[in-house]
Amino acid sequence: MCAHTARAGVSPASKQVILALGGNLGDRPSILHQTLSYIRKLPGTELLAISDTYETSAVSLISQPDYLNLCLAIQTKLAPQKLLSDCLAIESKLGRIRNERNGPRTCDIDLLFFGKLTLQESTLTLPHPRWASRGFVVFPLRNLLQREPLANCLEWDWLRAEVAQIALSADGLRLWTGPTPWMTQKI
Repeated sequence: MCAHTARAGVSPASKQVILALGGNLGDRPSILHQTLSYIRKLPGTELLAISDTYETSAVSLISQPDYLNLCLAIQTKLAPQKLLSDCLAIESKLGRIRNERNGPRTCDIDLLFFGKLTLQESTLTLPHPRWASRGFVVFPLRNLLQREPLANCLEWDWLRAEVAQIALSADGLRLWTGPTPWMTQKI
């Protein structure tokens, strides 16, 4: 068990979850900030840590604007399907329209890991099946796992070891130096 689970308001029945956020349409920093605000308000959910933000070239056959991507860790009492449903609702509130696979979007929230849960359902696969092949996920995830409280959490040692073994190119990936209003809020 990690030290933060002993804090007031964190149930031992809750799970640590890692999410990936991204978007390439509209005011990207503002939309990421709004996304994080909505996630903070999910019932039974506490934000634990946020990675640095990366700007990444779109991985698509069609020309698109660059993405902003980050990973975050939450502690939640929500079940996986309920969390997915809530994340899809947040995407919709922020203008996400699902016209084409890998198309441009205002907001994308992917459930990467729900603790060590393995799940294969029609609407949700955990861990996310393509996380390890995506630099825009692996680099922010590597950064996130080094942040408190995750850095000293034995629960994620297996993932830290797995991420350390992944050799992906950083081509098209840059540390974002623009505004990050979500990093000024207390976690």
